[in-house]
Parts: sequence; C-alpha cells; structure tokens
Amino acid sequence: MQTQLGSSDDRYKLLEKSMKKLGYDKNALIEILHSAQETFGYLDKETLKFIAKRTKSPYSKVYGVATFYHYFRLKPKGLHNAVVCLGTACYIKGADKILTSFEEKFEIKVGATTRDELLSLLSARCVGSCSLAPVVLFDNKPKGNLTTEEAMQKMQEMLND
Repeated sequence: MQTQLGSSDDRYKLLEKSMKKLGYDKNALIEILHSAQETFGYLDKETLKFIAKRTKSPYSKVYGVATFYHYFRLKPKGLHNAVVCLGTACYIKGADKILTSFEEKFEIKVGATTRDELLSLLSARCVGSCSLAPVVLFDNKPKGNLTTEEAMQKMQEMLND
C-alpha cells in the first residue's frame, strides 16, 4: 500500500486488512479509527484521509468522529503519560491542584504532549479508584492518596526512569 506521500508503510496494509474485514462500512468508522490508532499510535491527517477515501466518507465526517471522542489522539503520545483523575472524589481531594501544578511545571495543557515528546498529560472523568482519591496514573500505574508535592515527586521519578 502506498501512502499519499509515496512511501511504502506496512501499517497501511494492516489498516487496509482491518477495514476489509469490516467491509469498508461507514457505520464501522469508530472501529476503523480504533484499529488505525492501535496501528499508528495516533491519528494523523494522512491516516484520516486514507480512511475517508477507503470508506467513501467525507473527510469532515472522519475528522469529526476522531475529534468528538476523547479516546482518539491526533498527535503522538509522549514516551511517558500521566493521567489525572478528575472524578468527583478525586476533584474534591485536590486533583485539580495536581493537574494545575503539572501544567505549570511542564508548560503543557491537558491533552498535549511536551515538545520533546517526553510527556503527555491527560485527564480522565474517573479511573474507578475513588477510595484512593486523588489518583494519578503514571504510565498506567495508579498512585493514590497523593498530595500535590507527592504527585510532582512521582512525576519526576517517572520522567527520570
């Protein structure tokens, strides 16, 4: 499979196979986007255009679905990831302050990745560990009952690994 830029990329072959299984069905767009994100790590403009062409869908529809759902990423994920739970229990116990301290210290907003691609900062509505509030997932490992200072220390430890 040739990408639009003319370079050969086996990941497009995997995506093509997945779309073929789904019959290139426009109604399977979310499943196709999941497959693409698993294959590429994120959904760039070229990949979204490829999906639109193969499913005979307008690019605006494919882009709209990709940007509507929080799960999909349009930029590469950082080497390390921090997910701050903002569920009610976590929020009440200071998760918002932890998030703000991360944003200020690392000069990054939620949903973004640092310029050096070392860190992606995300938030979640709930990670299901309310008894440990506030909770932050550091590279998918939950740490709970954190103060802002402890969360910052855990972040530094993760980034230094």
